Amino acid sequence: MIVADRNKLEQAARVSMNGFQEAEPQPAPRSSRLSLRLGAVALLAAVALTAAWQLF
Repeated sequence: MIVADRNKLEQAARVSMNGFQEAEPQPAPRSSRLSLRLGAVALLAAVALTAAWQLF
């Protein structure tokens, strides 16, 4: 069997198995938004604490 035949055979196997395989789950965009929100809250808390410290 030559390399071209083997590549065609592997490609055909992938195509035929594609219907049986589950799609790979995509990473949830909520996790990145959550980390950005937590970072923003932490930054605002630090600014508020610094402002309060300066007042007293």
